[in-house]
Amino acid sequence: MPARVEFARRNTRSVCVGNLKIGGDAPVSVQSMTKTDTRDVDSTLRQISTLEESGCELVRCAVPDSEAAESLREIVAGAGIPVAADIHFDSDLALASLKAGVAKLRINPGTIGDREKVERLAREAKERGVPIRIGVNAGSLEREYLKRDGWPSPEGMVDSALGHIRLLEGWDFTDIVVSLKASDVSRTVAAYRLLAGRCDYPFHLGITEAGAGENAVVKSAAGIGALLAEGIGDTIRVSLTEDPVREVEVGWAILKSLGLRKKGPEFISCPTCGRCEVDISAIAAEVERRLKGISAPITVAVMGCAVNGPGEAREADIGFAAGREKGAIFRRGELLRTISVERAVEELVAEALKLADDIDASSD
Repeated sequence: MPARVEFARRNTRSVCVGNLKIGGDAPVSVQSMTKTDTRDVDSTLRQISTLEESGCELVRCAVPDSEAAESLREIVAGAGIPVAADIHFDSDLALASLKAGVAKLRINPGTIGDREKVERLAREAKERGVPIRIGVNAGSLEREYLKRDGWPSPEGMVDSALGHIRLLEGWDFTDIVVSLKASDVSRTVAAYRLLAGRCDYPFHLGITEAGAGENAVVKSAAGIGALLAEGIGDTIRVSLTEDPVREVEVGWAILKSLGLRKKGPEFISCPTCGRCEVDISAIAAEVERRLKGISAPITVAVMGCAVNGPGEAREADIGFAAGREKGAIFRRGELLRTISVERAVEELVAEALKLADDIDASSD
């Protein structure tokens, strides 16, 4: 494969969330949030396990009451990835979550309460070495900024974040991650761009309340991807009204598309046109389905015409360039053999699995 163009990342401080590093020279991480009742420990741990298997590196749990905060003790103990507590309205729940052993707190400046309460939890978090995410949301922005600007503006979101950064810094607390989320892409991107030049804390990216289905995926990819392409962003959560595993899958797809992380296959296939003489769509879909479970970072190309097909197939780790009845199989630029189109799926999958095994063996 040819070398990718690399994006110059914004220089940030490094924050440790359990065994996960965010910011600094750490790769952009993928996180999600449980959608179970946190008070139901068994269901929550099952969902966390599923998320971990899908590639989630940090999971956040809602803490609506003291029972949920107490349940975090068992959840933290049983989870295989760091657990963060999502706190609104009641700083006492943040303190209880810290005592339960969470690796990170998320607080919302618009809902957390007064200065004294924030100071109390900041001092407790510092003593325990637990970072805090200042999570600003357009939908719950403080009234002073709404009154000033007449709407939840990017400037208001940034000023809200900076106000709480200064509060925490005043108590010598600097293990901070910041997020500035809105449900529309343009406002979210504008807010992050504004804040990027005014602090060096790592950013958690996301488009909040993106919705469900294809439109939500596109909206999230557009906003998160635009910022990452500018070097802005250190950890991401794709917020979907769906199974949280889908959030993780989309998050990884965004990072892989930008060359920021490598995990599992990356698929390349032509969109097809009047020149295509084989059912490339069916071949590509079946190859992707059969290779979904592998973790080796390989590229697989399925191409259907003479314009870009041979070039894309050669540049992929494993590639197939189809003609009318036959096609060529390539491995990292080398022509392996010519096969019938009917054998394309079997041959591509076999070669991809063989290469994946070689990569896994070499990394042991």
